[in-house]
Amino acid sequence: MNKYTITALLANKSGVLTRLSGLFARRGFNIHSISACTTEEEDFSRVTIVFTGDEYTLSQMTKQLDKLIDVKKITLADEKDSVFRELLLVKVSAPAEKRSEILEIKDVYKAKIVDLSPKTMILELTGEPDKLDGFIKVIESYGILELARTGVTALSRGDKCLNDLVDYNELI
Repeated sequence: MNKYTITALLANKSGVLTRLSGLFARRGFNIHSISACTTEEEDFSRVTIVFTGDEYTLSQMTKQLDKLIDVKKITLADEKDSVFRELLLVKVSAPAEKRSEILEIKDVYKAKIVDLSPKTMILELTGEPDKLDGFIKVIESYGILELARTGVTALSRGDKCLNDLVDYNELI
């Protein structure tokens, strides 16, 4: 099984994300992460979906997504030609005697402390998903109390833009 990342430009309308994720659910495909936001053009949203499957699964999902009227453009985010980022918030047990160790780990990974209490610490880290996975493995021995991840967001490197492939005036 391969991991695929699809980015899509869609109409910024109510229910579009539900229909998009429903395509995966109806076919029994699991979404590992989904991230959606409005774009620089407020009538459109960008969605990044990460899922696993074989080439047949990828082909079926792109064909099905392409059939949705509100989906304007779909691309496969290539690891060499795209930038992938994710945000992690993690609350760890941080008693006074362990704080200096946690601070050293935080510095190595370039994480930020966003909240501190007498017994806990909330750390924020952004980066590639593998970096976040590594941070979690190192910090888990201190006791992870809560963890939240945003899901992957991706953009193409260089001059290539998903938006350039669509004439907005034709879509409105």
